[in-house]
Amino acid sequence: MKDRRTVFWIIALAVAAAITQLLVMWLRPPPKPVAIVGPPRSSYTLDNFTLHAFGQNGKLAFTMTAPHLARREGNDSLYVNAPKYFFVASDGSDWDGTSQYAWVSADNNLVKLIGKVDMRRPPTAKISEAEIHTADATVWTQDKRMASAAPSVIQEPGSILRGVGMKADFNTRTLELLSDVHASLTPRSRAH
Repeated sequence: MKDRRTVFWIIALAVAAAITQLLVMWLRPPPKPVAIVGPPRSSYTLDNFTLHAFGQNGKLAFTMTAPHLARREGNDSLYVNAPKYFFVASDGSDWDGTSQYAWVSADNNLVKLIGKVDMRRPPTAKISEAEIHTADATVWTQDKRMASAAPSVIQEPGSILRGVGMKADFNTRTLELLSDVHASLTPRSRAH
């Protein structure tokens, strides 16, 4: 009789353990998905696009065309390859240019032109043409300003200025080199 009781308790414990294990399996939350390790994923990409970006004032801040754009999840900033861009100053004069890459903030107020940067202001009836050649420049689109800490060249009719670091204010049409400035000036011909 004692042996029957022992066998009964062993079977009862085995059944209870099996039921407990089944309950644990059913009530356990599902396993978390494996986190993907690697570069941030794009929420979307565009090929061969034109972007018309407007500022907080509702006016056109800049236009950009390029072969590739990626918008990253989470921060909504844009990463652009080989952009061609067009910035409009408050007086209506415009600057167009190219760079190797660009980064655009989510609110379109900040554009970082990465790598070699070449910009040109076409001549109008009131202003002469100008060119800027620099690298790694930052453009504040609302304020219509640009700056770079890299070696820079500013060309205007009759002058070529070279220096390190550059600031530009598109509203006042001011171009300034910050240090180690060298100038080549071409004398204007005099009318006889």
